[in-house]
Amino acid sequence: MTTFSAISAQLEGQAIEVPSWAYGNSGTRFKVFGSAGTPRTVEEKIADAAQVNRFTGLAPLVSLHIPWDQVDDFAALRRYAEDLGIGLGTINSNTFQDDDYKLGALTHTDSRIRQKAIDHHLRCIDVMDQTGSRDLKIWLAEGTNYPGQGDMRGRQDRLADSLATIYAAIGDEQRLVLEYKFFEPSFYHTDVPDWGTSYVQVAALGDKALVCLDTGHHAPGTNIEFIVAQLLRLGKLGSFDFNSRFYADDDLIVGAADPFQLFRIMFEVIRGGGYGPDSEVAFMLDQCHNIEKKIPGQIRSVLNVQEMTARALLVDTAALTKAQEDGDVLGANAIFMDAFYTDVRADLAGWREERGLPGDPMAAFAASGYQEQIEADRVGGTQASWN
Repeated sequence: MTTFSAISAQLEGQAIEVPSWAYGNSGTRFKVFGSAGTPRTVEEKIADAAQVNRFTGLAPLVSLHIPWDQVDDFAALRRYAEDLGIGLGTINSNTFQDDDYKLGALTHTDSRIRQKAIDHHLRCIDVMDQTGSRDLKIWLAEGTNYPGQGDMRGRQDRLADSLATIYAAIGDEQRLVLEYKFFEPSFYHTDVPDWGTSYVQVAALGDKALVCLDTGHHAPGTNIEFIVAQLLRLGKLGSFDFNSRFYADDDLIVGAADPFQLFRIMFEVIRGGGYGPDSEVAFMLDQCHNIEKKIPGQIRSVLNVQEMTARALLVDTAALTKAQEDGDVLGANAIFMDAFYTDVRADLAGWREERGLPGDPMAAFAASGYQEQIEADRVGGTQASWN
């Protein structure tokens, strides 16, 4: 099997975007829970995100959500983030919290409402111009609840037209990434329910339009790594939203529900050229921390991705290819499983210490006093939340 020392250099430069909303309050459909120290401003969210990068070296970017992170001066916000040692990443649009969008936004039958949704995305592109962000990520909470409620074909046509208008405004160095979700909040049909629909829509737009794969947005039993392989093969995998699910879109810490699935995904990412300095695939988290502390939750998440990346890099690909070509079913599986079962935690701790990072980022953050400080300081005001 490949040794850790042989793959150590390949861990350099790994970057995982953290989402600004992960530091705000969140909960269930029934209750959003408050917690001490929760940010009240975008700046406080960015300050918390900077702590994740400080202790792990893995999170150099924080993605923003508009309008949750709306400020008057995004250029100043960019400078604020840079002063803390991080940058502003993906800009996420929101067309799911406005009464006008109850029956659709980019797919709506009313041209006025469609234009309102398009204009929101054009404003997001303006934000990207100020923040230096590369990606505009679109997730649409659109669809129908009952058969006959809407014209499914017509909705796809209107979506294509709306996306084309947005895409035309994307800059030369910018990208549009279209996320998919197989259900919720629409239950009879969703307008972008799967990777195929997202692929069809972005393929019609051009090279700067790609698919965003959220690991929690699939039916039980879905082979996500197969989707990863297909999108990489087609050159259309733009980004990941990493999280875990037990039942539906649970938005739990990545790797918590099924570490083996994360390993399998990362193996296909590496095998397909989606990892490394030459890859344009963005790795992001999309999680909510409802009952656990938010900064440690994000630290644990990026460490989980790093650990499964290291394990996936340990696969002896030459031996695996030979076993596959020889039809050695169990031999090939054993090579694969040997890498997964290899404990790399001590190796990663040493790797971090060699680079001036704490060997145990979770313990180092706990000892830093930052959590206690923000809980003491952030009293009064309105805590950030996603609803």
